[in-house]
Amino acid sequence: MTGPITAGVDGTDESLAALAWAAREAVRRDLALRVVHAWRFQSAAAAEVADRDAQERWVRAGVERAVAEVTERHPGLPLTADVVEGDPVETLAAAGAEAETLVLGSRGHGRVVGFLLGSVGQQVIAEATRPVVLVRAGDRPSTEVAGHEIVVGQHGAPEDSAPVLRFAFETAAARGATVRAVRAWTLPPVFSYSPSSLKLLDDAGGLEPYEKKALAAALAPWRERFPDVPVVEHVEIGSAGQVLLSVSGRAQLTVVGRRAHRTAVGARIGSVAHGVLHHADCPVAVVPHG
Repeated sequence: MTGPITAGVDGTDESLAALAWAAREAVRRDLALRVVHAWRFQSAAAAEVADRDAQERWVRAGVERAVAEVTERHPGLPLTADVVEGDPVETLAAAGAEAETLVLGSRGHGRVVGFLLGSVGQQVIAEATRPVVLVRAGDRPSTEVAGHEIVVGQHGAPEDSAPVLRFAFETAAARGATVRAVRAWTLPPVFSYSPSSLKLLDDAGGLEPYEKKALAAALAPWRERFPDVPVVEHVEIGSAGQVLLSVSGRAQLTVVGRRAHRTAVGARIGSVAHGVLHHADCPVAVVPHG
């Protein structure tokens, strides 16, 4: 059974932008919308309203206002709202595990700084088992965005990037958008310092043709599954983060992968996802895989 699009809200402009994005996406995909507000009682030193019940009423009133605005914009959208007292990371991660996609707000300061990923957002992304989309205040509906592409990073073998490509193609199909699939590559150290090895490699066809074939192979099943989605294959030398950022300036959404397994030091976002999250102009989806 398909889960809802879930939006985490906390009353900030960023979370309200995330809620608006989530509502539009739920309508596009004909899915339900779930709104989740995680809160904990704040003492008098940390909050203007010291009484616990008064704080909860204030939180619920804010959620009700946000829900009412969404209902007014999308009257036919199935919608539920939950106010959960508990740790925000645990609450949002649990909600995300039951969702098709979890959508969160993130502060951003323009094209250079990009997203300011708070500790809650970073931990939720690292723990998530489902895709997480980060949206910042000021995000506009896709009909107002100049570009009409879903940019997605592809890396490794076809099975490695299957969940990431699936998310990108499903999103593009729902929006009538083009998928720009990006595969970045760099010279291995052994070739970087050996002109003779570079010549042998060039005579054999070169690294770039290999990378193009690898991208085409990864895309093949998704082209077949989504024949109406236009695809641009983009292979470029450079770091994956830099190449993705160079083409995502006019995108509706940038999709990156994150390895889902935990390391000895705990769950991590990964350097490519971290870089794109902090500097992309558009919303960013982080999809766990492998």
